[in-house]
Amino acid sequence: MVEIREAIHAINSAAEFSYQNEDINTIEWNKNTTPISKADIEAKQTELQAAYDALAYARTRKQEYPNVDEFMEAYTEKEIGGNSSKWDEYVIKYNKVRSDNPKL
Repeated sequence: MVEIREAIHAINSAAEFSYQNEDINTIEWNKNTTPISKADIEAKQTELQAAYDALAYARTRKQEYPNVDEFMEAYTEKEIGGNSSKWDEYVIKYNKVRSDNPKL
């Protein structure tokens, strides 16, 4: 879940406040900060969580893609050495990650 401070700072990056134990009911606003309603904070939390959840596929892909060294070796052997076997293997791995983790 998106933390209260993240939601508040997404609404007002200069907001100054404190709270206890992720409890929205304990927020105390600094005298120089205009208070933000609980409903607005909760709505922003929901919005930010939805944006985070929508990119789950991208986080998974990033971890599962073949590493950069594999790419460089495969590409170099294809372009300089004229042997595309490693490149073909790399492309298969890359496309499998994409098909196993589609965009929603």
